[in-house]
Amino acid sequence: MAVSVSVLVLLAVLAVIFLRSGGLKFSHALVCALLGFFLASTSMAPSIQNGVAATAEVVSSLRP
Repeated sequence: MAVSVSVLVLLAVLAVIFLRSGGLKFSHALVCALLGFFLASTSMAPSIQNGVAATAEVVSSLRP
């Protein structure tokens, strides 16, 4: 578990750095995808899923 958390933190830091640099390359997209896979295996996954579902519901209820 400690290795997963370390990798998760490292990938999160790299994703933030890549987003701040402004250029998204293939390696950046790969790091972001790996971050997503590692987040999906943590205990935060249900909270993230609920947050995304709630946001989608709010957006879908908006009328232009």
